[in-house]
This record gives sequence, structure tokens and C-alpha cells, in this order.
Amino acid sequence: MPELSDQVADAVRRGAEELFARQHDDGAFGDSPPSSILGTAGAITALHAADPAGSASLISAGAAWLREAQLPDGGWGGVVGAGSEPVATSVALSALQITAAADSVSAVAAGRGRLADFGGVESVTDPAVQLLCKLFLMLAGFLQPGDLRRLPLEVVLLDKVRRQNISFRTAPFAAMALAQSVTDPATGLRRVTSRLARGKALRLLTDIYEHEGRTGNFSEDPWPAALVCLSLARAALAPELVAASAGYLRRSVRPDGSWDAVSNLDLTRSSFAATGLIAAGYAGDLRLQRTRELFHRCQQSEAFTVLDCPPGGWSFSGARGWPVTLESAEILSALAGLPGSERNESLSTGLDWLTGRQDSRGSWSLWVRDTKLANDGPCPGITSQGITALLDAGRPSSDAAVQTAASWLLTQQRPDGTFENLWYRDFTTGTAVALAALARAGYPGHPVAQRARQWLLDSQLADGGWGPGPQQADARAANIGPVEASVEETAWALHALIEAGVPVESEPVRRGITWLIEAQLPDGSWQPSRVCVYIRHHMNYPNGAIARGLALRALGLYAERSRETSSTTDPAEAAR
Repeated sequence: MPELSDQVADAVRRGAEELFARQHDDGAFGDSPPSSILGTAGAITALHAADPAGSASLISAGAAWLREAQLPDGGWGGVVGAGSEPVATSVALSALQITAAADSVSAVAAGRGRLADFGGVESVTDPAVQLLCKLFLMLAGFLQPGDLRRLPLEVVLLDKVRRQNISFRTAPFAAMALAQSVTDPATGLRRVTSRLARGKALRLLTDIYEHEGRTGNFSEDPWPAALVCLSLARAALAPELVAASAGYLRRSVRPDGSWDAVSNLDLTRSSFAATGLIAAGYAGDLRLQRTRELFHRCQQSEAFTVLDCPPGGWSFSGARGWPVTLESAEILSALAGLPGSERNESLSTGLDWLTGRQDSRGSWSLWVRDTKLANDGPCPGITSQGITALLDAGRPSSDAAVQTAASWLLTQQRPDGTFENLWYRDFTTGTAVALAALARAGYPGHPVAQRARQWLLDSQLADGGWGPGPQQADARAANIGPVEASVEETAWALHALIEAGVPVESEPVRRGITWLIEAQLPDGSWQPSRVCVYIRHHMNYPNGAIARGLALRALGLYAERSRETSSTTDPAEAAR
């Protein structure tokens, strides 16, 4: 049987070539994402409100697809392959009732029964998402308008308050609150502030529309685009925005009549693919030059005033998207690992952008600095990624931004030794990236890092891989099913443990590496799992490029440290 090092080399070679085969001519890496129940239900409901005649065939096909996607228990999951959950079930059954009631009687009845089994819409833990579910149920006639709490449209009058409390939800919030202000007008003194706020809300939506190049895609995501389109159509407001959003929804439909969760994740996929390939030894490969050029082209050249974000960062999609810390940090790590990084102006500008987006407390959030919206940040996972990007780019561990971030991170450990990660499944992902960042920032021996390291070691499964961790599995067994290892969590855990000083020849590392090798598919790829978060605690989705990139990163680091260990081994000791 080949030595483990030879198996790793073969896995890296096959994995890299399979990943490169997914690279497009423009340098972006592709994937095959599953269809989204939420995106599909939202899209057909919006088109039904905005353009029922012109979009009749799309609405009918989408409704038929939803009926086919309904699970045997009567519910729907967030994406194809996921178990049923209350958010997708609420929206899907409502969409069928609104758009195709005559053909969907049994499907709607089964969906309502499954929603009741969940404990009704009140089982949705996020208040804003629960309100969205109630909106759809109200439009379907299952709730009364008075059952919906009034959205405080006036919050848009105070930009800082709106950014910190609404953040990336600005577009759907503004559109839904506008619709409420028309269909259920304010009375008394609130009529004055409501009238002022309506003008400001429309300007915010227009600013987003202009920033995105008048596409109407509202972050290139069918779900928020549908919410904006639906709300404005119901209120008979902003016909230009309604038409643009409806056009985007028509353009982004899949051949089978469904819609994605997010239509364009080119920069997300390409950043993880690039960092994985670089770690695996492909930094000098000419094919990555196209990806570097993609990153250069897509660096934001204009401020995104809606979120008070200056130019210099990256979105998850293209050059006119919503700049975010997570993708920006990963892209910076990739640019730093490619040849000529010391002369890369995009890297330099991006590093300044990243440090400028750091929260006053030292952390990083996803969209808005010092946000108060829990789903935006501050996030241990994103903060760890910020630390890693700065260190990858050559900043010393003594750098002020690195140290203030590490100091904040040291205060965020949960009692069991884990860390949260807002945009990936808890808790292995957050614990792993935090441990790796702390180790590289000069804290490998700190008690916080030691507890995180021990938790990861204790959480390794019998087969050698890692899953979400026993606590998460216990809490959400009904949703995630059996406790199984995933490529992403195994790769993240291995990478962190090696960075934290666990010897590559140790049993936990060797077992984990063996699991990754055995999990590789015949074509050289790895099967992704639903570890990426779309709606926290309610909807996760897979990303194949992330799975492949993380696997290559872990295998590449193992190979590098194995070579270092071999080169420093005393020949006499080795002979014994």
C-alpha cells in the first residue's frame, strides 16, 4: 500500500486538476448548486404580483416544480436535498396557494399540516424572518393583516441607526415597510414621519439599483429581489424598480423552472478555489493568472453608500455587488499567495479597505462596521478570516489590527471551548478558523487556544472525520440527521490542528487525512455538504468549490509540514 505522503500527493494532483476543469475562461470557478425552494417560491409570488400575464408560463412551471420538491412529510427544505423546516415550508405553501391554488390543494394542506407540526410560524427563531413568513401566509389568506407587526419605516430616516440595526436587510425591509405604509397607512402624528420616510426608503432602493448597474437583482439573489419586487408591486410604487426586478427574476430562472438561492457566487467560489490551489502548490500555475485578473476586475471602484462602505473591497459576485468582509479577506489571502504580490496594487488597496472595516471593538462584521444586527456580526469566524488575511499578506503578528482582533477573539469562546461562525454551520467551523488564527497570531499556547484545540480533538468522529460537533448534533438532530463527517469540517479542523502545532505524524491528523483521501470521488472531486448558512438556524446550502478548496488546503498544509518534519529529522534518529 502506498505511503500516506504518496496518497496525499496523488489526491492533491487529482483534486487540483478536477478543480481547474471547472474554471471558466474569465478565471471564475464554477459549481453545480442545488435549486432553492425559498428562491423559487419567492420568485413566482413576485412575478404573480408584478407581471402575471407576461410571466404565466414561468409561474406555472415554478409552482409545478415546488409540488415536485415537496417532501413526503409535507414540508420543504431550504434547498433540494435538505430536510423540511418551517421557513421554506411557510413560504412554499403560501406561494402555491397564491399562484396555483386549484392545482395545489393537497400540497398546500400537507404543507400546513407540517408547519403545524413544527409549532407554527412561531417556531422560526429570527423575528425578521418570522415576519417574512407571516407576510406570505397573510398574502395566501391564512393570516389577517393585523397579525403582522408594523415595520418602523421611520428607521430609514437615520442612516447610522438603519445601517447598524437593519444592515444588509435594508432592501427587503424598505420595500416591505413601504408596502405596509400604503396598504395599512399610519394614523395621527406618524403620518408625517411616514410620509418623509417613504421618500427616503424609495431613494435607498434607487441607490441600490443604481449601484448594481440598474439590473434589479438586489445582491444577485432571487429571494431579496423577489421581496422587493413583490412589495413594491403590491404598493403600486417605483414601477421602474418592479420591472427591473421582474426582469432579473425572468433571466435567472433555471431550465427546470426553479431558482437558485443566490444566482452568482463567482467570487466566493473563486476565492476558496484559489487559496486551496495555492496551498496545494499551484501558486505559479498560469491558469491562476486568469483568476487574479478576475479579482482585479471585480474590486469595487465605487463606494456603496447604502452601507457606508468605501471602494476597495469585493462582493461575492462581481464589480458592482455589495462589498463584504468574508469574501474580501479570502481574496486578499489568494492575492497574497500568488507571485508578484509585493507589487500588487489591488492587494495593497484591499488591505487598507479591510483594516478600515474593522469594528471599533477589534472584530469584523460582514457588511456594516459596529453593527447591532446579530446576523451581520461581529463574528468570530469572519474576524479569524480577517486576521488570517493580514498575516497571509505579510503583516507581522504584532500588527495593531491583528492584535486588537486577536484580543477580541480571545473573549468570544463559549464555555465548552467552541466559537460561533455566523455564515457557516456551528461549531466545528468557527472553532477551527479561530484556533488557526490565534495560533498564527502568536497565541498557540493561550488557554483559549488550548481549549479550542482540545475540543476539536475530542470531537473527531470514529471514522476519522469531523462533523458539526456533538453539541450541535444534539441540539438539531431533527434537522441535520445522523452525525456524519463532512469534507469542509474535516478539512477546516485538520488545517487548524496542524497550524496549532499538532504533529502531522500524530494519530488524529493521520486519521483525518486518511478520511479526506478516502472521501475523494473517482473524478478527483469531493462531495460538498450543507455547511454554508443562508438563514441562520433555518437554511443551509452546499458550495462545491469551498469543499474542494478546503480539502486541497488541508492536504497541502499536511504535505508542507511533512516535508519540513522530514528535512529536520536527525538521520540517526530516523534510522533507529
